Amino acid sequence: MKYVIGARGSQLSLAQTNWVISELQKINPDAKFEIKTIKTKGDTDARPLFTIDQKGIFEKEIDRAVADNEVDFAVHSLKDVPSQLIENLILSSVPKREIVNDIFISSDGTDLDSIKSGALIGTSSLRRAVQIIRKRSDVTVRPIRGNIETRIRKVIGKDFDAIVLAQAGITRLGVNVTFTQLSIEDFSPSPGQGALAIVSRKDDSDTISMLKKIEDADSRLEIEAERSLSDFVDSGCRFPIGAYAKSDGNQMTLSVSAFSVDGKKSLFVKKSGNKNDPLSLGKSIGEELHEKGVNDLAINWRKKVEEWNKQ
Repeated sequence: MKYVIGARGSQLSLAQTNWVISELQKINPDAKFEIKTIKTKGDTDARPLFTIDQKGIFEKEIDRAVADNEVDFAVHSLKDVPSQLIENLILSSVPKREIVNDIFISSDGTDLDSIKSGALIGTSSLRRAVQIIRKRSDVTVRPIRGNIETRIRKVIGKDFDAIVLAQAGITRLGVNVTFTQLSIEDFSPSPGQGALAIVSRKDDSDTISMLKKIEDADSRLEIEAERSLSDFVDSGCRFPIGAYAKSDGNQMTLSVSAFSVDGKKSLFVKKSGNKNDPLSLGKSIGEELHEKGVNDLAINWRKKVEEWNKQ
């Protein structure tokens, strides 16, 4: 049996897809796999991510290829995948999640606490930008685009004094670079960060059955709690919310952070519940955030993004 897999052409996307293939070959040694690279809007639009008012910019074209039977399934970074997929698609598998922490890479080896005042720090994420400012109001944060290797080169070349990005990408690429791990308490990750999403057609039961064999049950439940929260609050690239769920026995704890555009105001909610009911846990925290005024923060952010777009 041969399977064609849709993926972006970036080194990270190919590394993630090849890892999935290696896991599938352990349970299907006779199966053949071919990767078909597909460009997405996120690959061709050079604007800062938070100025692009469109969900799924890194996966829509690939998922369309799955839906149209051009490929059998697709491998994505889960944080890039909207909760509402194309009608005939399903999130078939969530393999074991990587470390969810963000990391700090600087040109001189300093960490975020000790880097010089006025340092230029790059990030592609609004969430990371505001969390940097909350820790160090004396540095300058600017958007940075490009794949992981490109961003690291911009630090080595002194275009930026430092960058902040996800540790999972560095791990999957096997990049040998010195970094400082940032705490989850200070840098709450994006919902789904560190996890992979494998998408296939709903009516392709054989492929779904195969993909389910490499799913990690706890990782699936944790990301469902985070995505439930994100859906309820309607977060995304234009309104940064941090969310991290962790299973422990039959329980799951979900911690959520939201910030004002200047970082001066924050909301934090942490709750535990039955891990087998992750949607209720996410919704419960979403309701509490609404009671605490998260809508005001969202309006504040969207007005700021509109201002940035006019510049």
